[in-house]
Amino acid sequence: MKLAGQISAAIEVLADIEKTHRPASLALGDWGRSHRFAGSRDRSVIGTLVYDALRKRSSLGWMMGDDKPRALLLGVLRHVWQLDVDAIAALCDGSQFGPLPLGEAEMLRLGGGAPDLTEMPGPVAADMPAWLFDDVYTVQLDRAIAVGKALAERAPIDIRVNTLKSDRDRVLKAFQKYGATPTPYSPAGVRIPAPGPQAKNPNIEAETAHGKGWFEVQDEASQIACFISRAAPRQQILDLCAGSGGKTLGFAALSQNTGQIFAYDNDKQRLRPIFERLKRSGARNVQVLSAGDAEALASLTGKMDLVFVDAPCSGSGVWRRRPDSKWRLTPEALMQRVAEQREVLNLAAPLVRPGGTLIYATCSILPAENSRQTSWFLGQHENFIAKPWQDSWDGAGLGPLPDHYTGGLALQLDPAFHGTDGFYVSILRSVA
Repeated sequence: MKLAGQISAAIEVLADIEKTHRPASLALGDWGRSHRFAGSRDRSVIGTLVYDALRKRSSLGWMMGDDKPRALLLGVLRHVWQLDVDAIAALCDGSQFGPLPLGEAEMLRLGGGAPDLTEMPGPVAADMPAWLFDDVYTVQLDRAIAVGKALAERAPIDIRVNTLKSDRDRVLKAFQKYGATPTPYSPAGVRIPAPGPQAKNPNIEAETAHGKGWFEVQDEASQIACFISRAAPRQQILDLCAGSGGKTLGFAALSQNTGQIFAYDNDKQRLRPIFERLKRSGARNVQVLSAGDAEALASLTGKMDLVFVDAPCSGSGVWRRRPDSKWRLTPEALMQRVAEQREVLNLAAPLVRPGGTLIYATCSILPAENSRQTSWFLGQHENFIAKPWQDSWDGAGLGPLPDHYTGGLALQLDPAFHGTDGFYVSILRSVA
């Protein structure tokens, strides 16, 4: 397919997403299955166009004066892919597979006739729903806009070096061809920069180094959370919402394959990939509990040095990778997540031994899921106290203390000020 045809296809997929309100990945998958002639490169370009439009749906729609799929795609070509008006007009030639020719209003918008960007409303500039924007950093308008804008950009690929099998210098050398650099905070992190406007991320999991178990894909914020948990050799550790096991593997490396790590998730489908990852990593001190096994969890009561809760959340911190999710999130769905978080916190609390640590973490920037949940938990569980994250940062082997944090005693990371996903970490110590 030529680019003109790929643009038309992206418009079609965006229209489907707008109509059905389903995840972009499903809409793109269905389009690919019903258009078998499209090759892998075609599907990649179409997906890139769709995700670029979804990341900046509000601001592109505002600049174009229209938020319909065609207008959004034209906005992507001009403001994200940086094509000039003549190049866009050449693509929109009305050919059999290409978009219809540009109209007069479209030419004006693409040519610089859009309103003054300084007049853009805050939620539009931040590219997030207004009902969410009003609750993010409520007294720091500029910060909320900066975070929203950063979450509307493409994300780099962060990987965690598996120190059970390799080291950072070796992994950096393996990924020199992709411009890899050390992450600024995590001593085990390597970053591959986001690709240019018309490029795609490399498939690094197809690399030999991945098959050897040298690394796992993991955002630096998630790596930081593992380090400031102060997981150490010979501890009893529970990864309560383990999912596919990214943090479980991080704990195995930090514990140097000593002690005992328990991995649990109530969803067997989320948990299933952990077995292949454990085998590849060389982790030998991990016991995977059966999904939903309440009896197995109860047997750990009062025994855990560390319980790590990476709670189910809105995913607002990973909007760079899943931009469609911010437009599908509803107040009702958020409140459901809040209820689930409280349920899992109540489940976690009795598992911590006296003097042990409970880490509450989310990949979210929303106070409803973060600081307010910590306050709620402390009001319900008087045998826990919140500890300053700086105390755990010191001595954890991390880089310089980050600036511009907003979580109080807890740590709130974001892509605008830290270059990471949006991520919240609260350190709660059992005192009885």
